[in-house]
Amino acid sequence: MPPSVAASGLPEKLKYIALAGPTASGKTAVALAVAQLRPVEIVSVDSALIYRGMDIGTAKPSKAEQASVPHHLIDIRDPAESYSAAAFVADATRLVEEIRARGALPLLVGGTMLYFKALFDGIDAMPAADAAVRSRIDAEAAALGWPAMHARLAQVDPATAARLAPQDSQRIQRALEVWESSGQPLSSFHAGENKAAKGLAGGALFSLEPADRAWLHARIADRFDAMLTAGFLDEVKALRARGDLSTELPSMRCVGYRQAWEMLDACGNERPGAKAIAELRERGVAATRQLAKRQITWLRSMPERAIIACDAPDSVRTAVQRIATAA
Repeated sequence: MPPSVAASGLPEKLKYIALAGPTASGKTAVALAVAQLRPVEIVSVDSALIYRGMDIGTAKPSKAEQASVPHHLIDIRDPAESYSAAAFVADATRLVEEIRARGALPLLVGGTMLYFKALFDGIDAMPAADAAVRSRIDAEAAALGWPAMHARLAQVDPATAARLAPQDSQRIQRALEVWESSGQPLSSFHAGENKAAKGLAGGALFSLEPADRAWLHARIADRFDAMLTAGFLDEVKALRARGDLSTELPSMRCVGYRQAWEMLDACGNERPGAKAIAELRERGVAATRQLAKRQITWLRSMPERAIIACDAPDSVRTAVQRIATAA
């Protein structure tokens, strides 16, 4: 039996559609195609798109694309500021209700899987940040290096360490902070043993995933080349020129930005040569491929997702049809 229809015109049992997938899998194209068929508003589920002035390196939807359909949670933070999964859940939950009240379909689109998981499963009642503990961890990392801190994390929280790269300083720091502050591993909170709030029910999750990983790797390389051509280095130089940003901030740890920042550091006052740019491309593409691998790993932990092969010739049409049918 089809779901009953609310006054908004949307099925009462389907509050929103979520469209996830690894970077460069074509999520924006699918979302904009869905918007051609019915009234939707897009809620970005991307921890990089929130930052103003970071357009090229994040593959942010163009101004024309944003003007063609309402977008939310884009350009809501300065790169010097932070944003959490808890803040995202609060914002997204509010937006879903507001969009539905306007008679449109909330379409949550992105690749920040931690945000999706927090939205679906609820927020973990983890300890608040402890500046003293964090400062001590940073001092130890400065002396020993983050791979050594990752090895320490593996001893107390192997589940979390297994999904983090040895150089993922931000997440290793937080995991060790949680352990030292609470005596419990971060993975125990993610497992749902300490839930403070339930997740947002009533949605359907679609996932764009490649059948052939080589297809995605080629897309990632092509997109990084396009970013360089579009002026990505000039964008990073402008961010550096502000004087209040560094690679210690979450914004500058975003894939591509960190590699570009470090390359410019190495060049000093000299203009980057062809060799330096070639090395940046290699490192940037490799880091993006690692990001995509982690995103796919996250997705595989979400058995409720409906998989759409993003490397199929008719992937956009298939995705649009399946989403339209569900909605």
